[in-house]
Amino acid sequence: MRVSLFYLRDDEELVDQKKYLEERCKPQCVKPLYEYERCVKRIEKDDTGHKHCTGQYFDYWSCIDKCVAPKLLKQLK
Repeated sequence: MRVSLFYLRDDEELVDQKKYLEERCKPQCVKPLYEYERCVKRIEKDDTGHKHCTGQYFDYWSCIDKCVAPKLLKQLK
């Protein structure tokens, strides 16, 4: 049995469930987003290129993934 991760909106446009759920989960991940944005501001003027915000970026998306995963997997069952 195949389950679609897309659904049709009223205007007949396909909607990707993963992207839809990611948007719905973003408000729950404000703190990691704030930390990422603070890091970006902090390193804006770094001319060496050695500083980065990779950890904060992954923390933000990890938060979103933890929120999305159970909802998305429930739709697959």
